[in-house]
Amino acid sequence: MEQERRQLIARTALHVLATAGARGLTHRAVDTAAGLSPGSTSYYFRTRAALLSACLDDLVAQDHEDLDVMVPLVTAADTDAMAAAIADVLERWLTVGRERHTARYELFMEALRRPDLAEVLHRGGMAVRARVAEVLAGLGADDPQGRAHWLVAALDGVVFDRLAGANAAAPVDRDELEVVARRLVAGALALSLDLKTHGPPG
Repeated sequence: MEQERRQLIARTALHVLATAGARGLTHRAVDTAAGLSPGSTSYYFRTRAALLSACLDDLVAQDHEDLDVMVPLVTAADTDAMAAAIADVLERWLTVGRERHTARYELFMEALRRPDLAEVLHRGGMAVRARVAEVLAGLGADDPQGRAHWLVAALDGVVFDRLAGANAAAPVDRDELEVVARRLVAGALALSLDLKTHGPPG
């Protein structure tokens, strides 16, 4: 019961972040949005910092839930399967997960000024990259950790472009996302192939 209440509060806080921005995130606002009695949020998360950390922890947990769905779909040496799985995740993030990622950007800005939040964000991001690296290793990448870092960074860029960037008003096209994903995966693996053939630059 307590864990369910904490998750409800964290998810509701993400909703408040997405709809009202970081300045709109207060304990009272979360109580109201969640339909909880006044003081409920502050009972579980005494400070705003604790509430923000809970939001980040929940975001990371949701990221891993997405990976739990994606990773089993990718078999060894099947880049098309990986591209399709990535496209599925991107489509979900840009539609039903749109609010969640809007909240993520609010948290990114908070983390710029808060080393404690930046540390949580870093740990979560590295954990996601580690799981992507496992998949890339199965596809033959020579430096899966390095390739995963840049692949995830590129995917983050795609999401930002479609949520808050120049293409924010464009409709979500699943087929287009798969083309983009296929190119990014191929690019990551081509970097590995180039290094195997020619060695590192310089």
